[in-house]
Amino acid sequence: MTAQSDQFVLAGLLKKGPGEAETNLRDWIAAAAEADPDKNFIESVDQDKSITYGEFKTLCDRMAQYLKSQGIGAGDRVAMLSNNQIEHLAVYIGGMAYGATVCTIHVEMNAVYFEQILNALHPKLTLYEETDERIEAEHLASHTPGEFHALGQWDPNGGSTGFYAEVEKMPADPVEPVSKWEDDASIYYTSGTASAPKGVVVTFRELIANTPPTAEGLGMTSDDKILEFRAFNWISAQVLSGLSTLYKGATLILARRFSQSRYFDWVRDHKATIGVCNPTGLAMFLSRPIDIHHKDIPHLRFMTSSSAPLLRETWKQFEDKYGVPVAQGYGCSEIGWIAVSNEYTRKFGTVGQPLAYHRISIVDPETGLDMPPGEMGEIEIGGFRNNLYRYIDETGEIVVQFRNRLRSGDLGVTDEEGCLHVLGRVKELIIRGGVNISPAEIDNILLQMPTVAEAATLGVPHSIYGEEVICYVAPKPGEHLEAEDIFNHCSDRLPEFRMPKQVIVRDALPKTERGKMNRLRLLDEWKEEFSTAG
Repeated sequence: MTAQSDQFVLAGLLKKGPGEAETNLRDWIAAAAEADPDKNFIESVDQDKSITYGEFKTLCDRMAQYLKSQGIGAGDRVAMLSNNQIEHLAVYIGGMAYGATVCTIHVEMNAVYFEQILNALHPKLTLYEETDERIEAEHLASHTPGEFHALGQWDPNGGSTGFYAEVEKMPADPVEPVSKWEDDASIYYTSGTASAPKGVVVTFRELIANTPPTAEGLGMTSDDKILEFRAFNWISAQVLSGLSTLYKGATLILARRFSQSRYFDWVRDHKATIGVCNPTGLAMFLSRPIDIHHKDIPHLRFMTSSSAPLLRETWKQFEDKYGVPVAQGYGCSEIGWIAVSNEYTRKFGTVGQPLAYHRISIVDPETGLDMPPGEMGEIEIGGFRNNLYRYIDETGEIVVQFRNRLRSGDLGVTDEEGCLHVLGRVKELIIRGGVNISPAEIDNILLQMPTVAEAATLGVPHSIYGEEVICYVAPKPGEHLEAEDIFNHCSDRLPEFRMPKQVIVRDALPKTERGKMNRLRLLDEWKEEFSTAG
C-alpha cells in the first residue's frame, strides 16, 4: 500500500483531489433520502412503526439544529442509556452525522456501572429510556455531569415526547457537520472483559472506513432487508445492520431482543433477505425446533453468525434442518468487522476472507513474530498507518491500548484460500451466548467474602450458550463454605448473565509451578466429574 492509500483508503473512500470534503454520514443520509424518500429505512417489529428515509433525513436535520442550539460541538459527548428502538438509532446516527460523539451504553450489561461510566465520559447530554426501571434517573441526574433528559418517542404526525418533543420544534434546515475524520465519532462500552466495562473510542475515519467493505462482504444492495436483534449499543450491530443498511439504502428490520419463537415470523412477515444471528440462537433453533424450512421463506438469502465461534456440528445440523445457508463473520470491539461473508463467498468452518484493508497477520502470542503459513497463532490486525486503538478508563483518561497494529487475543489460522479459521481465545475469557465475561471480575467478588481464601472462575462447555460460568472456591482455615453462600453473595453483586451456575467447594485449589492458579487443571477435573451436565 502507498502512504496515501494507507491513510484514507480503505473501502473506496480515497480522496479524489486536494480540498475535497471527506465522506460523512450526512452524505449517506442525504443520498438515501434523495434516491427513495418514501422507502422504509427502519421497521421496528416491537414498536409497530417505521421511519422512511425522507422522514429520517428531516429528523436528523432537526436533531442537528437542536444539538447546535445547545452548544454541542465536535468532540462533545452525547450519552445514551437506551435499547433497540427507532429513537435510539436516530440519535446514534443523527448525532454522529451532526458531528457529536455518541456514547452508547448497554443498559442491561452495564447497569451496575452507570454512575462510574457517566462521570468518566463527562457528557454534555445524557438521554435515557424512561420506561427502564434499571435507570435511576433522579439519582444519576444529581450525581453525574451534563443535562439529563428522557429520550421519549418520535411521532411522525407530531406529538413527539421527551427529547424528540424538543427536536420537533426545530427547523429542518441542514446543518454542516462540525467534525473531521480524526474526531471521535463514537464511544461504546464493552460487556466487561475486565473488572469493569471499558469505553472503546472510534473515530469517524475508522467507523466510515469499516462500513462499505462490511456491506460489500454481505453482498448487500438497496433491495435487501436485514433482520437484527442484537444490541445497537455495540459496534457489531451498529456497523453491520445500521450503518451498512444506511450506506446501501436498504431496510433494517429492528427487534428489541432475540425471540426463538418469533424470529422466523419476523423473517416471513417483513420479507427479510438477511437474518442476523449468533451461535446461541442457532443452537436454540436446534434444541427447540421451529416448523419452517427455507422453501417456506425463499426470500431469505442467508443467516449470519458472529459474536463467538460457531461449532462446525451446530452449523451443519442447522443447515440440514432448515435449509438456510449460514455465513459466519468475525470482528472485535476495538476495530469493528474483520471478516464478513455471504451465501456465495462463505466457506464452511471459517469466517471467510478478512476485509483486505485490515492486513491480517497470524503471530506468535509470545513473541509477536509472524507464524509460518498454516500454523495457528494470535490474530493481529492493523489497516492504518499511525493508528491508535484507544479506550476510556474509569477515571475518564483516554488510554492507548495499541499503536498501529492490534493484537486481538483470538487464536486463528488462515488456509490456502486465504479464509480465516478462528480457534478460540488466547486468554481465559468466558464467552457465554456471545457475551464476554471476565473470570477476574467474578473472582474479585468471590474474594470479598470473609470466609473465602481462593477462587477460580471458569467457562465450561454448554450446548446452548457455548460456555457457562462455574466457580471453584476454597475456604479460609477454620471456616466452612456452602455453595448456597456463594450464590447468595453473588446475586446482590452480579447481573444474571454473569452469575455462576455451579459452585464447587474444595479444601484448596491447584497451583502451577510458578504459584499461579491452575485453571486448566480445574477445567480437566470438571470435565471428568461433570461432563454430562449442561
